[in-house]
Amino acid sequence: MDRPEIILAPGPTPIPPEVYLAQGSPLVYHRGPGFGRMLREVTDGLQRLYRTGSDVLIFTSSGTGGLESAIANCFSPGDPVLVPLAGYFAERFAKIARAYGLDVRTVDYEWGQAVKAADVAAALAKAPAKAVLLTQSETSTGVVHDIESIAQAAKDAGAMVVVDAVSSLGAVPFDFDGWGIDVAISGSQKALSASPGLAFAAISEAAWAAQAEATNPRFYFDWTSYKQSYGLKDPESPWTPAISVVQGLQAALRLYYQDGPEAAYARHRLLSRAIKEGIRALGLDLFGEDPERAWTVTAIRAPEGIDADRICATVRADDGIILAPGQGPLKGKVFRIGHLGYYDRLDMIRGLAAVELALDKLGYPVKRGAAVAAAEDVFASAE
Repeated sequence: MDRPEIILAPGPTPIPPEVYLAQGSPLVYHRGPGFGRMLREVTDGLQRLYRTGSDVLIFTSSGTGGLESAIANCFSPGDPVLVPLAGYFAERFAKIARAYGLDVRTVDYEWGQAVKAADVAAALAKAPAKAVLLTQSETSTGVVHDIESIAQAAKDAGAMVVVDAVSSLGAVPFDFDGWGIDVAISGSQKALSASPGLAFAAISEAAWAAQAEATNPRFYFDWTSYKQSYGLKDPESPWTPAISVVQGLQAALRLYYQDGPEAAYARHRLLSRAIKEGIRALGLDLFGEDPERAWTVTAIRAPEGIDADRICATVRADDGIILAPGQGPLKGKVFRIGHLGYYDRLDMIRGLAAVELALDKLGYPVKRGAAVAAAEDVFASAE
């Protein structure tokens, strides 16, 4: 019997029925009061999530488009920016900056290491930069970086702070105003469990001032166009938006706020603990520094002699569950289990059981039920 595959990767995440119903409903006309009310509700919800009173703009794009909007709006060719490189998505941010002609300087880490505020401070003392481009949740390695301390080091050196929060916003704490962030980008398809297709940017007054002077070319992602359209009596997008996805995001935010951010953080932390204890019970090693901070995705070292991609392929072929393989230098060495978004206890238990079965099939000595029992112990202790 054909069944839908179950995604246990760090996005796109499963979608609640209420979100499917909302985005399958008749479209709200995007140049009228109904869309204006919806846009206000969605942006208000995102402001609460970012913990900011600053503007939040919504684009029809993936998170990558949101990141490009930050580079296009805040900088001019030749502007120096510092990018701590500790994984695939930090490297992507650097590539976007280079594509716009920025002078990209890096602090280089081995994948799996956490970015240190002291390293950023030292790099800025040696060569000042207009901004530091950061990634909060580096899903390629499973590491969640300490944005608060790194941002403080950047601000002390007079640099703007631009954060890729695509896979972290809503899953781990974030404080845009309190941490002095200037731009933070996120997306609809991660912790909020809406469909892919929307990116959003929180923008500080300092970022708006930088935008007024920046000369990088921009049109579709020109923040000014969005702000002008949002300022109309009935707010709207300057270009035709993905209306159905906005309707779904509205429903997703309503679901999220039924319990609120603190409950969401606690759930993500609990699911992360269950996965990590289950993996340890199998005798496998976690990958990445400070794994207990990694509430969005767990990266796991493959056992000696077994290719991590084979584990992912076996789990998918036998049980219809999608795990994430390693990327870049970690390909074949690690596999990753996502636990951000619309997941609960039994999703984690099912994923761990599938990993047990796959490892047993591939010749790794498994005590059947060990991972599941360890996860159940975590859940029982939480009760």
